[in-house]
Amino acid sequence: MKRHFVWDLPTRVFHWALLVLVGVSFTTGLMGGFNIMDYHMLSGYGILSLVIFRILWGLIGNYHARFTSFVKGPKTTIAYARQLLGKHQQPSTGHNPLGALSILTMLAVLLIQAGSGLFANDDILLEGPLVHLVSDRTSGQLTSIHETVPWIIAGLVILHLSALAYHVIVRGENLLLPMLTGWRYSASSNNKASNPWFRGLLAFGVVALGVYALVNYV
Repeated sequence: MKRHFVWDLPTRVFHWALLVLVGVSFTTGLMGGFNIMDYHMLSGYGILSLVIFRILWGLIGNYHARFTSFVKGPKTTIAYARQLLGKHQQPSTGHNPLGALSILTMLAVLLIQAGSGLFANDDILLEGPLVHLVSDRTSGQLTSIHETVPWIIAGLVILHLSALAYHVIVRGENLLLPMLTGWRYSASSNNKASNPWFRGLLAFGVVALGVYALVNYV
């Protein structure tokens, strides 16, 4: 087992910032209230920025952050799932094929949630910044989606935590520590990771400015 640098700083910051903002959005959405919902909307803008950034980072980030390094076809994913219970399977250096499915699903669901929130309204005081671009009927449908998807997200979070617990308890792999430090032990000889933090900062800045312009000027 060798120590490899796997997760660059932008990937790690994205992971923990998304965790915090999803928690804020879920809590404030349940609490309601005019002042509370201001924070709900701000956290939603943050989530939208982070998700778009992660999609972009999946194209231009370091080796292990790129989708091409961990998104595999059905054959490879099924084979990995069959071997997961085996005793001799070596840990993946980056995301494993099942983890890739989890990441893609979570990004898609969060994008739907944050995107639908831009057009949602509560028929009283609050409405999304782009509600004027759609009809009342469409806004109502998107509001229903926005109110339903959080429970899907909660289910995905529980599934994610269960997978982490399985890796720690059954396979003896701590997947949290590498997401804090960036370093991970693996038998792989692949050591292609770098830490392009400035590129990540620049990319997120561009995405955040784009989301700001979208919600304020469109």
